[in-house]
Amino acid sequence: MRVLAAALVVVAIEFGLAEQEEPTLAEVLVRLAPADLVLIEGYKREPHPKIEVRSGEDDASAPPMAPKDPSIVAIAADRPTANHRLPWFRRDDITGIADFIAGQRQR
Repeated sequence: MRVLAAALVVVAIEFGLAEQEEPTLAEVLVRLAPADLVLIEGYKREPHPKIEVRSGEDDASAPPMAPKDPSIVAIAADRPTANHRLPWFRRDDITGIADFIAGQRQR
């Protein structure tokens, strides 16, 4: 399996898009093909499967996205959240999150 982790900044630099309008997720994915798995930071309004990552400071400053976004499949946070319908991982549980992502891919 080929895995690419892409942040918009990396893609922008890689493809010379730094001074252009932000590419759509579809445009980014075309450029990253033929990857089997792409990890994306950003594009939170797109309907792709997401893991909501929250820090302790998020509790006061931003409401959770998961209750209103059905494409969120798990939550990574410093402590368990009130949303019990989704799997929860500590933000530093890299192995657990990676195993979860691999399991989602097999569906």
